[in-house]
Order: sequence, then C-alpha cells, then structure tokens
Amino acid sequence: MKKFRTITIIAVLIGVLAFIKIKFLSPEVKAAGPQNGKTPSTIVTIYVAKTDTLGNNVFATGSILANEEVTLMSEISGKVVKLNISEGNPVIKGDLLVKIDDDDFQAQLKKSQVQCDLAAQTVNRQKQLLEIKGISQEEFDLSVSQLNSFKADVDFAKAQIAKTEIRAPFNGIIGLKSISEGSFISPTIRIASIQQIDPVKIDFSIPEQYADVVHKNDELKFTLNGINETFSAKIFAIEPKIDYTTRTIQIRAISSNKSGKIFPGAFAEIKLQLKQINDAIVIPTEAIIPVLKDKKVFICKDGKAQLVLVQTGIRTAAGIQIVKGINPGDSVITTGIMQLKPDGPVKAIKVKK
Repeated sequence: MKKFRTITIIAVLIGVLAFIKIKFLSPEVKAAGPQNGKTPSTIVTIYVAKTDTLGNNVFATGSILANEEVTLMSEISGKVVKLNISEGNPVIKGDLLVKIDDDDFQAQLKKSQVQCDLAAQTVNRQKQLLEIKGISQEEFDLSVSQLNSFKADVDFAKAQIAKTEIRAPFNGIIGLKSISEGSFISPTIRIASIQQIDPVKIDFSIPEQYADVVHKNDELKFTLNGINETFSAKIFAIEPKIDYTTRTIQIRAISSNKSGKIFPGAFAEIKLQLKQINDAIVIPTEAIIPVLKDKKVFICKDGKAQLVLVQTGIRTAAGIQIVKGINPGDSVITTGIMQLKPDGPVKAIKVKK
C-alpha cells in the first residue's frame, strides 16, 4: 500500500513540473519551436557575395633538375687502360674520359685492312682483264663483292674501337666515379655521371583549372630550403595533357644558375603569378558542399534555403572563387549548413559583407 502511494506522489510531481515548464516557457524558446504546425527556421550566418580584385597567384612545389644529365656506362666489356675523370670538376664536350683495352679490335682492323688492300688490287687487275674479255662479268662481280665485304669488316672493327672510348657528350660537371683504372667493366657497371647545371630545370604541377591561364614564357619565382634568396625562372614547356590520376598539369621551367647555388634534386617552393582578375566573386570555403564530381552552395532567398550548383576557380587563403552559379548580391549561407534542406526556412542572425 505504501509503495503505491509513493508512485502516485512521484507521478503527480512530474506532472506539476511539466505544467510549469510549458506555462512559463521563455518567448525565445517558444519562437524556436513549432508554431501552428510550421517547420522551425534554421539559424544561419550569411555572406553577401560581391565582386573584387583577385590576385591570381598559384603556389606549388617542385624539384630541381639538371639541364642535361647522363650516366656514363660502357657499350662493351673490357679492361680500363685509361681513366681521365677528375671528380667534381668541369668537362668539355668530346673529352676522353675512359679508354678500354682495344688490342683485339686493333688486330682485327689490321687484318681487315690487309684483306681489303689485296681485294682492291685483285679488282683492279680483273677490271683490265674484263676490258679485253679475259674474264667473265660474273668473275669480276665476285671480286667486287669480296672487296666490299672486307671494307665492311674494316668499318666494323673501327666501330668496335670507337666503343672502347667514352667521351663527354656535353659540357658539364662530372660526379663521383665508381671504378678505377685497371678495372674490368661491363655494360651494366656505372662509371660516373655528368650534369649540366647552368641552366637548371624546375618541374612542378598545378591543378587542371589553370590550364587556360598558364602559358609558355610565363615567369615564376621560387625559393629553396637553406638559401635565403628568391630565384626567377621562365616556363618553357607544358605537358599537353592532364594527368588523369592527380588531375594536374605538368610544367617545366628553366632558370639561370651562374652562381652555382642551385643543385639538382633540391626541393623548390614555387609562386606563379598569373593574370589579375578584376571582377572575381570569392566566398568563404566553408560554404562549399562537395557532391560527387560537383560543388554546391546554399543561398538564402525569400527566407528559404536554395541549393545552387556552382563552378569554382582559384582557391586563396581568404576563400574560393566562384566562376559560375553565384551572382553579386546573393546571400550565401556559411553556417548551419548541415541542418539545411532545400526550400527549408532559415533565419539569418549574422550577415558578413
């Protein structure tokens, strides 16, 4: 019996508290709740779109490359009889750097030359005999064919001898050698590298939306880690396709390096200044709603949220450029987006301009 009375008292107290809460509910809370069966308005912040001047700077990272670079390797196997490599020093195009033993090829060349000379004498004699009908045309043709064969042997021997000499293919700086004089090398052994570092190349990539605004001969600035100096470069080549995995455009620039401060392989921070846009519409980045391959934003119109498809452009520290979909004066919703529904009522508590 006591237990029943206790439950009854608790139920009465709960009912009284509920009545007081409903009776004396504050006007603000009442306003936020449903009124006359209508959907409550979502509290949002809006940004009034306007045109402004947009400094069109693109920032990227890239790598420094040598203007020309080659790894020296032999075409044939053999013993190194001469090594003319001064590590870290300049070389001139055509300098003899490595000489491989060519005694076998020299002997083959002498033999082929002797055979060629004898065949040439035979052809001269038979030519005189052919003129007086002393031999047939067929016999003469065989002698000429033999002479041409020996000439080919001479050319082959000379070609093999040429392969025993490794020369600098261009002016540059030779790196560290990996062999010594007297070593036996094969075509798989790396000898050294030569790099031409004045000028140097800079490889980098930018997003695909800049495809129409980046051109050959555009200038850029770049900096390197550990060097408190800004360098200049000029674009001289653009990949004629967009990388389908990263959706970026590959670009190559070239820069003078007379001071020798720029080393291939270095990491470069690049600033590419494009044409200035005078009537750009830039909105806060948080207003963008990514939808599959598209982007959308909510705008406030006549007290309701409307979902609009937009096309974006340049992204800056202040926001993102809207190329299509937003007009100056539109009220772009920047907060409360997760609670919004198309054509849902909204109430702006803050307006940014």
